[in-house]
Amino acid sequence: MTRNQIVLEDLIELINEHCGIDSFSQAMSQLMDRAMAIERADVLGAEPYQRTDTRCGYANGFKPKTLHTRLGAVPLKVPQVRGDVSFYPSALTKGPQTERALTLAVAEMYIQGVTTRKVEPILEKLVGHGISSSSVSKATAELDETLQAWRNRSLNAPPTPYLILDARYEKARVDGIVRDVAVLIAIGVQKDGKRTVLGLSTALSEAEVHWREFLMSLAKRGIHGLQMITSDDHKGLAAARKAVFASVP
Repeated sequence: MTRNQIVLEDLIELINEHCGIDSFSQAMSQLMDRAMAIERADVLGAEPYQRTDTRCGYANGFKPKTLHTRLGAVPLKVPQVRGDVSFYPSALTKGPQTERALTLAVAEMYIQGVTTRKVEPILEKLVGHGISSSSVSKATAELDETLQAWRNRSLNAPPTPYLILDARYEKARVDGIVRDVAVLIAIGVQKDGKRTVLGLSTALSEAEVHWREFLMSLAKRGIHGLQMITSDDHKGLAAARKAVFASVP
């Protein structure tokens, strides 16, 4: 009898003994534990305590981990290794991606003004567990990194013949006080007429110093081929535009 057949028979016995879906999470726990142990043995080239000429590294116990799923909490024993070998169960590589996508979605809700208190009961129904405020904070930090990478992306290609500059005001908490802040916006129009948001920047006002810094960032990122700039006649914007893109009408 193969080791895989032994695992399946154990699972069938478990489900038959306990009956119903309540035993599914326990069955999943046993299945994944056994699958991870088998995978570790394959990577090491030997079962625990087995002596072979092909052994590569050694088993080093287990580390507890809990997966939160629609079946409920699934406790796992993640196999560890030591020696000149690295190992992480392939069965767990997809889980964190799904969890991360869910956490990022919650973070976006939080950014839109939905509190974690309101989100938690929805998550309880969807996946069987809530989410902590620290998890949301960590996810929003990841969103900040993604936004920063987008804001600093290269504008070397394609050329941008037309540039539209404008600002809008949004409420934001600054030093503990809710106040209006300016969101500076640059929209590029390509030759085919397609519009693209080239950049966003928040500032306390539309003063020249803020607009100039924003326009200089566009220049540093490689914007080129400008033939015309469209904007309102705000004094700070007009002065910054003449300072950075003086040759563009």
